[in-house]
Amino acid sequence: MISVFAGFVGSHDAMIKALGFGLAIAVLFDAFVVRMTIVPATLALVGKRAWSLPAWIDRILPDVDIEGENLARQAAPPLPAQEQPEPVAPAHDHSGHR
Repeated sequence: MISVFAGFVGSHDAMIKALGFGLAIAVLFDAFVVRMTIVPATLALVGKRAWSLPAWIDRILPDVDIEGENLARQAAPPLPAQEQPEPVAPAHDHSGHR
């Protein structure tokens, strides 16, 4: 985007020149100063709270099940304790690689 906006600097119209230069500087500032310094520093300061959802928003938002896990749980009734399959042990690799 910087190169596209900088391309307008070669225009003969002074207004287009100024807009192209201003937009190129704004994109450069956003890319390097904001996204490479301010945002990571803020995330480091806030820590795990940056990735948690406030409780009041969680109550408002719908429960979107994109991968269908809730549907799969509803479709397959749980097996009784005596009918549950035993866990399968992982196969051993006899190739000698670790």
